[in-house]
Amino acid sequence: MSAKSSGGPAKGTDRGAGLADPAERPEKIRNVAVVGHSGSGKTTLVEALLAATETISRPGSVTEGTTVCDSDPAEVRQQRSVALSVAPFEHDDVKVNLLDTPGYADFTGELRAGLRAADAALFVVSAIDGMDTATVALWEECAAVRMPRAVVVTKLDHQRANFDEAVSVCQREFGNGVLPLYMPVPDGVIGLLSRTLSDYSNGYPPVEREPDEGQRQLIEDARNTLIEGIIAESEDETLMDRYLGGEEIDLEILVDDLETAVSRGSFFPVLACSALTGLGLAELMEVLTSAFPSPLERDLPAVSGIDGAVTDGLTSDPAGPLVAEIVRTTADAYVGRVSLVRVFSGTLRQEVPIHVCGHGLADRGHADHDADERAGHLHAPLGSTLRPIDHCVAGDICAITKLASAETGDTLSDKDNPLLIAAWDMPEPLLPVAVQAKSRGDEDALAKGLGKLIAGDPTLRLERNPETHQLILWCMGEAHADVLLDRLREQGVGLETVPVITPLRETFTSKATGNGRHVKQSGGHGQYAVCQIEVEPLERGAGFEFVDKIVGAAIPGQFVPSVEKGIRAQMQRGVSAGFPMVDIRVTLVDGKAHSVDSSDAAFQVAGGLALKDAASSARIALLEPVAEVNVTVPDDYVGAVMSDLSTRRGRVTGTQSVGGERSEVNAEVPEMELLRYAVDLRALSAGTGRFSRRYLRHEPMPENAASKSLAAAST
Repeated sequence: MSAKSSGGPAKGTDRGAGLADPAERPEKIRNVAVVGHSGSGKTTLVEALLAATETISRPGSVTEGTTVCDSDPAEVRQQRSVALSVAPFEHDDVKVNLLDTPGYADFTGELRAGLRAADAALFVVSAIDGMDTATVALWEECAAVRMPRAVVVTKLDHQRANFDEAVSVCQREFGNGVLPLYMPVPDGVIGLLSRTLSDYSNGYPPVEREPDEGQRQLIEDARNTLIEGIIAESEDETLMDRYLGGEEIDLEILVDDLETAVSRGSFFPVLACSALTGLGLAELMEVLTSAFPSPLERDLPAVSGIDGAVTDGLTSDPAGPLVAEIVRTTADAYVGRVSLVRVFSGTLRQEVPIHVCGHGLADRGHADHDADERAGHLHAPLGSTLRPIDHCVAGDICAITKLASAETGDTLSDKDNPLLIAAWDMPEPLLPVAVQAKSRGDEDALAKGLGKLIAGDPTLRLERNPETHQLILWCMGEAHADVLLDRLREQGVGLETVPVITPLRETFTSKATGNGRHVKQSGGHGQYAVCQIEVEPLERGAGFEFVDKIVGAAIPGQFVPSVEKGIRAQMQRGVSAGFPMVDIRVTLVDGKAHSVDSSDAAFQVAGGLALKDAASSARIALLEPVAEVNVTVPDDYVGAVMSDLSTRRGRVTGTQSVGGERSEVNAEVPEMELLRYAVDLRALSAGTGRFSRRYLRHEPMPENAASKSLAAAST
């Protein structure tokens, strides 16, 4: 890491060299997730690195839709990343797998997948656009698992770029462990430790030279701060005293301590870069290859047997048992299903029997499954381009085609030693979108298309509502929903979206009596059943009670359960707006039967008619589901959130601080008012708000809201 630390140009790049040799050894592999807010320049930076190492002939353009990483039609159309993409390159005999992640909050599933496959994270911060709260939250997530991180400040070629301000923002949001290694100057960067200048006047690669005296004086304060920060992380407790005593600490010692601190996730270097001019690319590549850890230096995710028994002692050993995970699943029109795989242990070889296991995501529509398959063709991915390989060792990333049962999040292991990697955390999708086939002929295509989406996207939840019979896609947000619907249409699926129906309930608000008469005597076997009932409301959540008060065998005993069965069936169909009826007690008080024409079916019909008759003379109330909502936002937005919840007929039940200048607002809100809350909260809180919801109970609707629901139900 000498070049990175000393500020000189990067070590010689093996231009045009293949990726096979370093990919054989885990210590020569780096997996780095490139993260940051949408528009910060992540994809453009990846293009510049690929071009600088001659992995591609020239960098593509986001606006022209020609980049390696943005090949999805939605990405080309929207000019932003919506999916995880892998872009490997080689530098100094090290293979670097860059995982380009989306920066928009709706595609956090792709971001989490990238972090799962990575051993370090490169945070991209724009020198002109500043920092967003989602990036800060992501930094905190990485800090919780001590993931090594570095920051690269991009777009320094822009006339409004301000490197010092960007560093100040990073230090304010990320903490004091964030310190620059370089100081950008016109046409180059100065290494703070070595006091040498990398001159990018002619682009990449740079020319190393000595800075002038004014430039040397410019960096002294920042240099001293950097050295003190490195020494503070050193395991040598004597260094600080020696430094404060005036001793010049050897550069190699500082380099070693810096490298160790970055690798273990306690020190976070800041680099300066311009993807357009090439400024800082050599220094960035040196950090990626020398400072970031190899797979051997990172712990594997928790692994267990299929029976749940914990498996310890696994490492990124190519000779160990096979443990790999599918981090992304796509469908290619020509090769079929493509599974992007991170190999954690062992070596994955093509045409070898493997076990495919997926557990723990049943609530998202991914039923638990186990299957033995034969690994198809293996490929080294470069964006959407697949280059054939015959094996992939521990620590590396590859793509497998034509795995029939594999879904995102599944574990691949040896057929004779099946293992399971613990599922990674995924946020709950909270935006419902109701879809239906345009015609009966589109129903099969819709089902197949949804199956492909579910297999590839663990943030999507598919629900067939048993009450409204609607097919609901629970999405992360509007942009997520738009991409999903576009992908379905691109597969030739005819579909349309319809308003989401909230599952309401009906109930009686007062006592009522009803008579059910079902008498048919014309031709053949007749039907005869008469019953009289009394209906009264019960408290919320009491359900249904049936009381038999028949005396004198007015209705034979074998037909009393038939009356109850008919009443229950009518309750499911509803009596007013077609919603299920709940919380009532029905008492059977009288009736009539015929010795020949009475039957079970006749008394079922009579029971339903009696309930409808009682409803005709009583006031029927609609009950709406109410959810317990917990909203977490920065303290500055608490007032706005509480005010907004009140406009949604919500009742705030309390607020509490959760630390980090954030508070949680607890409220009870009708679910009908939460259909678009995922979108509205994001706008209200500038993307900083998060919320969860849990069904609480059904409550009577206000008359005006009930009238609207009745009108909607009638149409």
